[in-house]
Amino acid sequence: MENNWLLIAVPTLMAVAMGSAALVIRMKASKRPTSAKRIMVPPLAMSTGFLMFLYEPTRPSAFHVGEALIVGALFSIVLIWTSKFEVRDGAIYLKRSKAFAYLLIGLLVLRVAFRIVMGQELNPEELSGMFFLLAYGMLLPWRVAMLVRYVKLKRDSDKVATYKP
Repeated sequence: MENNWLLIAVPTLMAVAMGSAALVIRMKASKRPTSAKRIMVPPLAMSTGFLMFLYEPTRPSAFHVGEALIVGALFSIVLIWTSKFEVRDGAIYLKRSKAFAYLLIGLLVLRVAFRIVMGQELNPEELSGMFFLLAYGMLLPWRVAMLVRYVKLKRDSDKVATYKP
């Protein structure tokens, strides 16, 4: 029983630490102008996590892969909807959003609930693989949508800056 508690507590504490770090980084990022590179580096850097699937116990079934990616895509809709840009002093900034903090907290609660409920059905390694896929399935569509909006806003703001009546 004590060992099962550790399988829930340690990953949960790690998720809280990572979520807190993501929140702090996101809040600091809104103080500096953004760029296409800054938008797309997180999913590119996170893609190295797919190497975990070289270790066979982390590979979820095809059904669980689809399930994790669909849940991630659903969460990305909220992030896409709440991520806005603004032009200040000729540069493009990401606006702060309270919804981002609530979404991270919601994900943490969901992760703990999944770990408690599905932890009985799946081994911890497979569940970790599913959480990675959920996170990547949320991050990639969100960042691609941000990039599309950024490029459009940059193009529009460049037109305004070069317009001479």
